[in-house]
Amino acid sequence: MQDERRAALEAAQVKALRLFASIEAAGLIKAGRAEREVEKNIFALAERDFGVTQHWHRRIVRSGPNTLTTAADYPEVRTIEPDDTVYIDLGPVFETWEADIGRTYAVGDDAEKHRLVADLPHVFDQVQAHYRASPEITGAELYAFAQAAADGAGWVFGGAIAGHLLGEFPHSRWPGERPRMVIWPANTAPMRLPDHLGRERHWILEIHLVDRARTFGGFYEQLL
Repeated sequence: MQDERRAALEAAQVKALRLFASIEAAGLIKAGRAEREVEKNIFALAERDFGVTQHWHRRIVRSGPNTLTTAADYPEVRTIEPDDTVYIDLGPVFETWEADIGRTYAVGDDAEKHRLVADLPHVFDQVQAHYRASPEITGAELYAFAQAAADGAGWVFGGAIAGHLLGEFPHSRWPGERPRMVIWPANTAPMRLPDHLGRERHWILEIHLVDRARTFGGFYEQLL
């Protein structure tokens, strides 16, 4: 059963990655397009080509200074400009399984912004490897490690959290204390404690990097 749940979540993630590939192929992310317009296009594409009618969280498209904000924020909608970074955070539901994928794009030729985009998966891999090598790690400890990894790569960690639980839809209604459901300083419990049904818990890891001047950022997430 444990392996089946993980396999189902990984299969949902593969489908979400295919959705991202379709978004890229359709050229939805480019200068001159409003963030809200891109969000609506993604919803239509997901329904038409992937049969997705449910999203466990709202579709998020952030560009320029809005890439400094998190999912909890509601910044003023802006239009993508020629040298922006743009991040997309999607939570499609495939059958009963949640996916959660975040990716960032550098629209123009700015070298630092392209460096940030390239660094995001590397920092993700570094934090993931630390988690897998640390059986007793707590959410607070992994969050601190993510901050240190961001700093080591020359960036600031921009997220209030570094991830959260994921599973069968809707995981957000599962019983339990919220501090233990996210990767952040308040979660002092071991991340590998079983869930409310005694099952293995599955986590999403979020890497949010911003430049030290806090003028632009990027976001990357997927299964931990």
